[in-house]
Amino acid sequence: MLNQLLINILCGNRKIKMKNDPQYSEQVSYIGQVSIGELMPRKWPQWLSRCSSWLLTQRGWTVKGELINAPKAILAVAPHTSNWDFFIGLLVVFSCQLKLSFFGKHSIFVPPLGYIVRKLGGIPIERSRAHGVVTAIASQISQSEDLILALAPEGTRKAAFPWKQGFVHIAKQAQIPIQLIGLDYKHKQIVFGPVIREVTNTHEQMQTIYAFYGNVCGKYPKNCITQP
Repeated sequence: MLNQLLINILCGNRKIKMKNDPQYSEQVSYIGQVSIGELMPRKWPQWLSRCSSWLLTQRGWTVKGELINAPKAILAVAPHTSNWDFFIGLLVVFSCQLKLSFFGKHSIFVPPLGYIVRKLGGIPIERSRAHGVVTAIASQISQSEDLILALAPEGTRKAAFPWKQGFVHIAKQAQIPIQLIGLDYKHKQIVFGPVIREVTNTHEQMQTIYAFYGNVCGKYPKNCITQP
């Protein structure tokens, strides 16, 4: 029986229910149970996927909601208040075998770390030239057959408001959807939230984004500001 339980955890064949919090009373799943659509670009070996799923499960992390199924999209991941967010996100990427790209400070792309970061999907960015990056990335996405871009919408781990809106402009220029993904440390949940299919009104849609993340608890909640 114990062996079967371990197999279930590794393969993600169990579901659990959070009973003590009405907001999270709906059924949630282990990361290994996440359904990945056929349109999503894939990467990483099966053994890495299972090991990463096991690690997340051992640490108590579960998943709520469904991941978008699209060849091109922006995954806005927040709140970003700690360096641990990167490692949790990386385990999710490995678990789901996702092929994605992400922005990184240009200074970390020097050898030997730069090689590893690029292999993981990193794109170097100089913050002083961020405006030009929006157009360049939107153009790169438009010319690609598939490209999933993951980023932290706040643009910093420190407390800041308003958030950077570059990701919204990228989505609008490239005409791709945005999915909001929350890292909820209070409930240890990866929350696959709402999808903005088309950016039509930046101001109104930023209010939708703030409202979603206002209910997601980062590792350091005081550093996630979603209202003036």
